[in-house]
Amino acid sequence: MVKAYATTLILALVALAVVIIGGLLATSTGRDRIDPGERIGVGGKAVIGAAIGFGMGGLSAEFSPLALDWTVSLIIAVVAAALAVVWVRLAVRQAEDR
Repeated sequence: MVKAYATTLILALVALAVVIIGGLLATSTGRDRIDPGERIGVGGKAVIGAAIGFGMGGLSAEFSPLALDWTVSLIIAVVAAALAVVWVRLAVRQAEDR
């Protein structure tokens, strides 16, 4: 399971970097239509947040000093993914209110 968590985390971090750098380039060049953050919307941002939460939660549980079974690590990873989705939706809502 460690490989699954690590792969998920790496892919999600690459996607996050693409969204951040793409948004920076779109804003600085004045081409807002190519902004990846706008193109993927809230759902896409929530998926990236969930993948990061899943990867980080799973790796944290796997490398815990406690002797956790793989099922407990998976449950912790899923809970972390769900909390990441809630966090992303809250952050997007606050950004839209500004």
